Amino acid sequence: MPYIQTVQLLESLEQQLKINHLWSIQSPSDAELASVAPFACDTLRFEQWLQFIFIPKMSMLIRTQSPLPSKISLAPMAERVWGNRAELAELTKLLAVLDNLLTGQ
Repeated sequence: MPYIQTVQLLESLEQQLKINHLWSIQSPSDAELASVAPFACDTLRFEQWLQFIFIPKMSMLIRTQSPLPSKISLAPMAERVWGNRAELAELTKLLAVLDNLLTGQ
């Protein structure tokens, strides 16, 4: 399992979200976090989903040495959500690297 590389990418993801002012200081409500829609798209912005659902879940999987997801596709969602924002291109590339790492494990 590529735990070390995944931890490094998650740390980079957090940094990039902060650099791009997409990191929230206020947590969404429990109801918003309970969404069952893909990426919680009905209750959260994509960056909120990354911060409050994806990063914590991946961190827990790594801490417990549990299997990491092998079918992951974050970059296409980032392109859909942020595609017209050139300043977020590096963030989208980072998600593509994470996709490739986990899909190729």
